[in-house]
Amino acid sequence: MTFTDKAAGEMVERMGALGHRGVLARTFHAAALAQLRHFWPTRHDGDPLPATLDSKLRLLVPLIGRLPGGYKFTPAKDIADTIEWAKVRRIRPERWHDEGGDRAPVPADIFARLYRDYEKAKTRAGVLDFEDMLVLTVELLESDPEAASLVRSRKRWFSVDEYQDTNPLCERLLELWLGESRDVAVVGDPDQTIYTFTGATPDFLLSFGERHPGARTVTLADNYRSSPQILALANRLVAGGPRGALKATRPDGPAPSIRRFADVDAEIREIVAWVRAVGAAGVEPAETAVLVRTNAQLPPIEDELTRAAIGFTVRGQRFFDRREIREARQVLARARPAETGGALADAVERLFVEKLGLDDVAADAGREGRERTASLELLLGIVADLAAADPALTIDGVLAELERRYAAEGEAATGGANLLTYHRAKGLEWDAVYLPALDEGMLPIRQAKEAEEIAEERRLLYVGITRARRFLVLSSSSRRPSRFLAELEPQAAGKGRSRRSIAGKGAVRVLPGAPVAVPVEPDDRVLEALRIWRRERSLEDNVPAYVVAHDTTLAQIADERPRTLPALRRVKGMGPAKLDRYGAEILAVIAAEA
Repeated sequence: MTFTDKAAGEMVERMGALGHRGVLARTFHAAALAQLRHFWPTRHDGDPLPATLDSKLRLLVPLIGRLPGGYKFTPAKDIADTIEWAKVRRIRPERWHDEGGDRAPVPADIFARLYRDYEKAKTRAGVLDFEDMLVLTVELLESDPEAASLVRSRKRWFSVDEYQDTNPLCERLLELWLGESRDVAVVGDPDQTIYTFTGATPDFLLSFGERHPGARTVTLADNYRSSPQILALANRLVAGGPRGALKATRPDGPAPSIRRFADVDAEIREIVAWVRAVGAAGVEPAETAVLVRTNAQLPPIEDELTRAAIGFTVRGQRFFDRREIREARQVLARARPAETGGALADAVERLFVEKLGLDDVAADAGREGRERTASLELLLGIVADLAAADPALTIDGVLAELERRYAAEGEAATGGANLLTYHRAKGLEWDAVYLPALDEGMLPIRQAKEAEEIAEERRLLYVGITRARRFLVLSSSSRRPSRFLAELEPQAAGKGRSRRSIAGKGAVRVLPGAPVAVPVEPDDRVLEALRIWRRERSLEDNVPAYVVAHDTTLAQIADERPRTLPALRRVKGMGPAKLDRYGAEILAVIAAEA
């Protein structure tokens, strides 16, 4: 049993090569669907099994469009993910209030109604979704002893790959397939559980021995991908975890490096230099990857690589193909604001707020919603940059430049360095990997508050580190580097003989077997300018400085340098009242220093 068709195909090939050509390898969904098709007609007056819905979005989009207020801007994918999370736990719409909690990106009552309406729409359309394959098969085997007995007589031994990604519904299905049998083996790595938002949990892997007394545990500690130096870094990140340390089987390689930059632009320029450097060291372009936390981080990297005439491939959905970016371009083409320059940038922001719900908290409560907001804010940043460079900028100029970038992004996707998110990188590997933007608020993402959420962010970084075979760089361009970097840097810098890593310009000094960065002090001009503004404003308002803004708020503003009011609103401490009172002035300070 696997979780992807690709993995199932690879298992069949490997079993065949070992001479075991009769072994069946399938995903949980495919196996459940086959059983459901077999038994369905006899239980439904000869009717065939209904068709499978290719995507929940087809039914959800019109339902979400009828939601009140800003909730109508909620991305359908966030709702679909929450429905999936509920269904793998067998939580029905009527029980959502009691068992779903605040998991949904919209209030519980709104989600429960939306979930119920989705199920009704599915019934009217005469289709099943992917979770129904599992739900209905579980219900079949629970309620029909003869069907369960027949299935168990045909399947005598089970092995489950990537068991850390098992959800409660798959686990229940496995139990029903097994019955009283003890012929089951599972393989997994709890440190690679990064899909809990879809219902995956490592709990079944970690508790397997307790649930199956007498089970033999075989620790698979040998790693066949990464160099000893890279594994030393990965082991440091998850030290004390349930799996234990990985052991290298490959020869020594260059030590990974951790770098600090004064700003994002310097960091992105270094990525370009690094791609060239590892290429000069013999790494093929297709064996190079840059991994990021969110899709919205990719366009500036794409832009710099394009300028440097370096080919790249965006794995997954490209920026200008994202739904909200297509919608934004359509909004601009229809509205065609008549302002120019800076006034045009302001008009574009107003349009995004009015037509796309950019400033509505309800629109970015979920994982996809946050990606959507980040993408729209990046698009606003592009328009603001164009306006700053050309005070006479018109809407025609904006649309032409966006079209040019859209075309360039499509043309670049033919080979070269790989650009993708951590989630898409799972299961893949490259000779050289760069992990930029390891900053607080990005990794761990700022929405991760609870201990388990932070733990999953740690696992994401672990997955990123262990994608690399030989060359690895981690970097930060923030005043607040990721807490994980402090754990990865050695405690005794400066001891031992130093050497240089493959890094191109700005290569850092590293100790044998451990990375060390030469810190780059951040530019404090923005923070100092904000402090001066706060002092003057507090005198004007006759209030203490902290009433205007706390030091931590100013530090985050200086770190992130928001260019728009919606972006500034997301800084902790910038509520609606402060945004209305001080927002324009703060943005003006940032613009002046930029």
